[in-house]
Amino acid sequence: MGSEKPFYLRMVNRFVGCSPDVIFGRKMKELLKKLRRYEIQIRKAVTSQMQGDFRSLFKGSGLEFDDVRPYQYGDDVRTIDWKVTAKGHGTFVKTFKEEKEQTIFFIVDVSASQEIGAQGKNKLDLTKEVCGVLALSGAKEASQLGLICFSDVREKAIKPKKGMAQAYEIIHSLVHIKPQSLKTNLSKALAFALNFIKRRSVIVMISDFIDENYFDGLKSLARKHDLVIIRITDKRETNLPKLGILPVQDKESQKTIWVNTSFGGFREKIAKHTTQRQHELADFSRKHQINFISIDTDEDYVPKLLKLFKVRNKTFKAA
Repeated sequence: MGSEKPFYLRMVNRFVGCSPDVIFGRKMKELLKKLRRYEIQIRKAVTSQMQGDFRSLFKGSGLEFDDVRPYQYGDDVRTIDWKVTAKGHGTFVKTFKEEKEQTIFFIVDVSASQEIGAQGKNKLDLTKEVCGVLALSGAKEASQLGLICFSDVREKAIKPKKGMAQAYEIIHSLVHIKPQSLKTNLSKALAFALNFIKRRSVIVMISDFIDENYFDGLKSLARKHDLVIIRITDKRETNLPKLGILPVQDKESQKTIWVNTSFGGFREKIAKHTTQRQHELADFSRKHQINFISIDTDEDYVPKLLKLFKVRNKTFKAA
């Protein structure tokens, strides 16, 4: 990545008041219009129905150590300062204050398995939309925004910066990215993120999580950062129609196999395996205090995002 800003960002900075839609072209214009509409919808809900429950959409990670105080009943045991407690004068917990600047990192799966779904509304399309809406929301809150796109290699990495131009750069990168690889490796993506992201941040990881042996990486990331998992699904992966023997292509390996979709046992096995994966990820997230939501491509994702923000705000008010 060069140090010089992309042309479209230089133009945004140069022509104050000039809409970035004009600069980006029709594809970006249509997407930005859609994302802004959803972002405004979120803002209106926050300031009206749920005003008392929200202080910040991403409230949670921007915390730095402040002091210690005696332990009180109900305090989170994770905040116990064991070094101070070991001195023998009682049990003490760490207190934190909110940092002036919060960093939000988006870790986005752009592998071929994300391309399952209807044209224009597959899992990858939804992933890009959700990330775009959250990027716009984060920019409005003056947060620093960063991005990591991955397959089984690092596809794109943008260091965090503040401002709406940074949100536009993230959206532009997502729209125009052409992955080098079709495959997925969540463990490698998580290992890269642990090395790349230096300061404690809100990490929003968006993927279908179709992979194996990545829970250790998630656990390590959750220990160091405030982790949010957004799982993207499509019903085509579980609700196969009864159409007899059909060719099915593996998006990542590009291999085609023939399956009998009229055979009930096959459909049930696929559905059971997918459901089991989701339950395992949801249970793991609860155990390790990771915020988790699952969104299907045919769902309105705005209510789910609002619910996620509400849960996060209540959690950190109580902490």
